[in-house]
Amino acid sequence: MSTEDPVSFSSLGLPRELSDVVTALGYEEPTPVQRETIPLLLQGRDLLGQAATGTGKTAAFALPMLQRISADRRNPRQTAGLVLVPTRELAMQVAEAVHRYSKGVHVSVLPLYGGAPMHSQIRELERGAQVVVATPGRALDHIRRGTLKLDNLRVLVLDEADEMLDMGFAEDLDAILQATPGSRQTALFSATMPARILSIAGQHLKDPARITIAREKAAPGRMPRVRQVAYVVGRAQKAATLERILDMEDPVATLVFCRTRIEVESLVEKCNAHGHRAEGLHGGMVQKQRDRVMGLFRAQKANLLIATDVAARGLDIEHLSHVVNYDVPASPESYLHRIGRTGRAGRGGTAITLAEPREQRHLRAIERFTKTRLEIGKVPTVADLRAKRLELTRASLRERLVAGDFDDVRVVVEALSEEFDPVDIAAAAVKMAQDAMGGSTDDREMPAAASARHEGNGDGRRVRLFINAGREAGIRPGDLVGAITGEADVRSASLGTIEIADRFSLVEVPDALADRIIAALKVTKIRGNRVKVRREKTF
Repeated sequence: MSTEDPVSFSSLGLPRELSDVVTALGYEEPTPVQRETIPLLLQGRDLLGQAATGTGKTAAFALPMLQRISADRRNPRQTAGLVLVPTRELAMQVAEAVHRYSKGVHVSVLPLYGGAPMHSQIRELERGAQVVVATPGRALDHIRRGTLKLDNLRVLVLDEADEMLDMGFAEDLDAILQATPGSRQTALFSATMPARILSIAGQHLKDPARITIAREKAAPGRMPRVRQVAYVVGRAQKAATLERILDMEDPVATLVFCRTRIEVESLVEKCNAHGHRAEGLHGGMVQKQRDRVMGLFRAQKANLLIATDVAARGLDIEHLSHVVNYDVPASPESYLHRIGRTGRAGRGGTAITLAEPREQRHLRAIERFTKTRLEIGKVPTVADLRAKRLELTRASLRERLVAGDFDDVRVVVEALSEEFDPVDIAAAAVKMAQDAMGGSTDDREMPAAASARHEGNGDGRRVRLFINAGREAGIRPGDLVGAITGEADVRSASLGTIEIADRFSLVEVPDALADRIIAALKVTKIRGNRVKVRREKTF
């Protein structure tokens, strides 16, 4: 079937009760993966599909699954459809989507994932769930307990299979597949097709139809949907660089990937100190904390989500405008997965990568893998930031002028105009508005990336401070950032890496500020405790 002919969902062979629901949900026409996949699955074919995140895969497999299950009402309480996904968040999202699609056919849907009470899941399974959306570990747990019975399974879907393998679910997947009837229909979707995915397909899929949905290419003279920019900066300048980029980009919602939970917590504190609404997500958080963070981000009460790679797997955030790689991803495949989270549904998106000078070869590897050129950006200067602030101030003032209604303050202007020129009065008002919108920005230029390799020498030398309190004393990165910025009058952007061990902490600071910070912390309390502070001993 041509992916260029205009088609509707009903023309793909879906029954009216499903196509009407999709239309009511606001979908005007199927995406390429839906056009290719739905007719094949409706025919009962097994399928091996290569498609990136955000291409419409959920509807592509869910609609045919619902059609097949709803056509057979002989065992309405038994599980007939099973969807395996890599993460809890994705399980909830897919289950919610399948539930929306099922309104016309009245099929029950249940998500199963770790971190939720087992007894409540068992109770729901006993009541009956025709479609189960699960993470591999929790699905296998229920299968072994006998609470998830797959004797009547008709459709099995493996979504984001490469992610599940990367997360170590290979043995769980094999055990689940062995527990399913051979008569089932199977669909496997993956953003990449490494040999181990093809091996699974060869063992468990029957003569599968294979589809590949190519990544969208920009038309000549147009930017691609996802603008890809890399900034080459020294390690110590990363936080300040990110701050300046966010000020210039003014994103709707940003997902920042970090390598470690310590880095996540430290960056969250720094970003919040600069006026952002940032939340962190990492593997050390319990499910209730993760749900709270995602609730805030989806409700747009937080505009910056800073997460480790593992914790962010499977997240699907519709309004995401920017993805930031705070560190260069470990592989080009990981890079591809990350940037695929933005620029969806025809909207533009921006992917930003911060690379140290020694990591430029990794950028070239990404370019070869994605067959695209990364734009190498210039870190915004103080002049750029001032111009941006003026632009925002001018836009806000213009909007206010158009709205009118100045009667309550006009008397102030009239009184001042007797002493000062009206243009000077307006300029003073603009200055005050500009300061209110962002006057706290660091007005010092950052060193060029070329000099970042020599941060340990000369005036730019940095040292680490040892503090004799750590995790056991309840110390968090935010406590250290707050104490140093508040007591020593040091900007948070000047601080480097913060490491917290069980009984001590290490903070990277400029050598020129070290003595001032040590003196300030010696006379203050952190989390109610006096601490000892010194330069880290080197041997």
